[in-house]
Amino acid sequence: MTKKTSNQMWGGRFADGPDAIMEAINASIGFDKRMAEQDIRGSRAHAAMLGATGIVSDSDAEAMREGLLTVLSEIEEGRFEFSTALEDIHMNVEQRLKEIIGAPAGRLHTGRSRNDQVATDFRLWVRDQLDAAESALTRLCQGFLAQAEAGADWVMPGFTHLQTAQPVTWGHHMMAYVEMFGRDLSRVRDARGRMNECPLGTAALAGTSFPLDRDMTAKELGFDRPCANSLDAVSDRDFALEFLSVASICAMHLSRLAEELVIWSSAQFRFVALSDRFSTGSSIMPQKKNPDAAELIRAKIGRIFGANVALMTVMKGLPLAYSKDMQEDKEQVFDAADHLMLALAAMDGMVRDMTANRDALEAAAGSGFSTATDLADWLVRVLDMPFREAHHVTGSLVAMAEGRGVDLPDLSLEDMQSVHSDITDDIFDVLGVHNSVASRTSYGGTAPERVREQVARWKEKLA
Repeated sequence: MTKKTSNQMWGGRFADGPDAIMEAINASIGFDKRMAEQDIRGSRAHAAMLGATGIVSDSDAEAMREGLLTVLSEIEEGRFEFSTALEDIHMNVEQRLKEIIGAPAGRLHTGRSRNDQVATDFRLWVRDQLDAAESALTRLCQGFLAQAEAGADWVMPGFTHLQTAQPVTWGHHMMAYVEMFGRDLSRVRDARGRMNECPLGTAALAGTSFPLDRDMTAKELGFDRPCANSLDAVSDRDFALEFLSVASICAMHLSRLAEELVIWSSAQFRFVALSDRFSTGSSIMPQKKNPDAAELIRAKIGRIFGANVALMTVMKGLPLAYSKDMQEDKEQVFDAADHLMLALAAMDGMVRDMTANRDALEAAAGSGFSTATDLADWLVRVLDMPFREAHHVTGSLVAMAEGRGVDLPDLSLEDMQSVHSDITDDIFDVLGVHNSVASRTSYGGTAPERVREQVARWKEKLA
């Protein structure tokens, strides 16, 4: 290949090449070369349409399409020489195409602008990321389903304020994350549907006088339809912002889960054991097995949140249509996408590999007077006691047990009757953790039968 020197793509308007500082601030090839495949995909669709409509000859259209495949192969094989003097991926590709096929390459830009070209490339790239995120989230949810099915009747403590609240099942806790990441999956699909319109052919901002078939290019590129307003098409970055919003919420969910894995895998909890594949040791403490993958996932949210705020800030003051500020849209999205996909892959591995410690979960499930609510419910249900009175009676019994250093089931019937004389021996049927979780049969409850129903429902949804 010949070496690129100065940028003459601006034509006769500029007599001199750009100053080195201007070139440095203006060039985007250092990062937008990641969109090479999307750029060439869009250009091949545009060339085919130009030929089909008679705007260029069939021979020129075919030469452009074949030449673009050659450029793509050079890029994929690492043989392409990118030039900052040519500013961006669009000009780098077009210049190389000219070297390969000659004059017909100059017809490729007919009826389009770099404004609609980059908007199309970026939409294609973001759409590819949404498709990848959909696959990753589906796999992650399936990993949780496997955990939930295996432990549908294993008891563990449920927490509020990180304090023992009520017993739940391991399966129920796992299914909570299926619901959470299932919403992320829904948001990914919604975002993809909303952004799937094609800007190509709207040109700089006002459309074009050439008889383009924009439906043809939209269909060729897998879009549902062309964008309906040329001003909006070239200036819209909502699709990128929505991707970052979806990524931010998903990353927040990953961070919450990562925090639980860090806590659960500690020596104080021992609820789960993480595999060696996602843990590290200490350089000085041989006993340590650190949940580094979870901790790093927990930290990734800062980068993804930052990208969201950064692009919001870039876009917030821009008048229609295109402004050069919008060149700052891609690096934020590229970085967020990279780290979201890495975090999803790592979490999927951790969830599938982790082993729940059933004995430790069950031992903890009964601690902290976790069946106190069951006792209060029994007083309401059996003795027809107003709930507020039942709450007071239960609180008195908890205080008694706490004062003696025992749990509620360890109190005698006489102890309980000293607080309320109508309590009977049947009270002990509800104080065990297994009885407690089995009784929570309301829709969405923690009872094993409800958990298995939800597992079946989600398996069908994800199939």
